[in-house]
Amino acid sequence: MPWYVWLLLALVFGSVIGSLLVLRSSAKKMPLSEDQLERMRKRAVEQEAKDERERQR
Repeated sequence: MPWYVWLLLALVFGSVIGSLLVLRSSAKKMPLSEDQLERMRKRAVEQEAKDERERQR
């Protein structure tokens, strides 16, 4: 392959990896209250029960 194809590939891979690193560094945890966490847990349990009922059909 010509040198400019290698250069283009390096630029593409570099931009993808750079974008992923920027995305990772800018991600922040969402502060959730205990009430919100409890609602999320209840919803997950309800959804798992619903999924299990549908699998048994």
